[in-house]
Amino acid sequence: MRFVIFGLTVSSSWGNGHATIWRGLCNSLSGEGHSVTFFEKDVPYYRSHRDLVCSSRYTLELYRDWPDIEDRARAALRECDCAIVTSYCPDARVASDLILESKVFSVFYDLDTPVTLDGLARNGEVNYIPVFGLEPFNLVLSYTGGDALTELSRQLGARRVAPLYGSVDPDVHRHVSCDPSFRSDFSYLGTYAADRQPQLEELFLSPAKKVPGKKFCIAGAMYPADFPWTSNTYFVRHLAPPQHPAFYSSSRMTLNITRSTMAQMGYCPSGRLFEAAACGTPIVSDWWGGLDTFFTPGDEILIARNSDDVLQAMNSEESELNRISCAARERVLAQHTAAHRASELISLIEASA
Repeated sequence: MRFVIFGLTVSSSWGNGHATIWRGLCNSLSGEGHSVTFFEKDVPYYRSHRDLVCSSRYTLELYRDWPDIEDRARAALRECDCAIVTSYCPDARVASDLILESKVFSVFYDLDTPVTLDGLARNGEVNYIPVFGLEPFNLVLSYTGGDALTELSRQLGARRVAPLYGSVDPDVHRHVSCDPSFRSDFSYLGTYAADRQPQLEELFLSPAKKVPGKKFCIAGAMYPADFPWTSNTYFVRHLAPPQHPAFYSSSRMTLNITRSTMAQMGYCPSGRLFEAAACGTPIVSDWWGGLDTFFTPGDEILIARNSDDVLQAMNSEESELNRISCAARERVLAQHTAAHRASELISLIEASA
């Protein structure tokens, strides 16, 4: 099958979760004999933080402005079997028009559904959603399941909608040797977001204050100058995806925090959950509806609702943490790899064609 994708980015993982998702999916689709061309607008923000220039397994088409790429995009659509446009794609609307005009099998993939629905409620529209909604697309995919699927149909007219959750590439995310620069008792990997900050303060910074002899490490982008660091909290400004395994493998435990709009809707597993589990690192996570469909609390993941829960988790015996991390890793490798998602994508397309 030949794919053409119009997305936010695959070339830069800086400050977004899209790039890692697409790298895994594109590699897995290619590995199964499918061809992929990914169109990405070459914006300054990602250009200055690019950690992938090209791939031997799929084609990356970088462009400055839509008129520069329109003819190439039109030609690619004539040769493809399936075209996908994603949330936050800078040219999502014109790309959608071109896809629907081409009559190719069309997919809209919303990797930010709760944000999309929140934007609709606040402003009446979202700039990456076509003005006519999602009804014309043959298939609408959502990174978030549960009620999000119903709302995409109710509010935006999606006729056939299905979840396509995050995933992990086990060839990349696996346990590696500890890196002393990342060594910590408790870690957190994530881009700064204001709506995650209350949870970060409760589940990370508050425990850090209570156990000053332990080392806490945060890695991510866009943290403000006035972030309330503690004396035992260390900061790594940004980690490219190839460094994630070393970061997780150097953490005794790691924290997952979900953005509030996503947590409220539920069924929103972050790719970081799958990455950490694949690296064999015990995970402490905030709670959201549907989490127990991906990991079994107490057996494969630990749940924290406050700082005391985090401290209790940190006091767990090593044997117990090893049991939990091994079970989580087995679950991820059996159900949540990029290869699983690529297979799901092909099955969804075939069932909808």
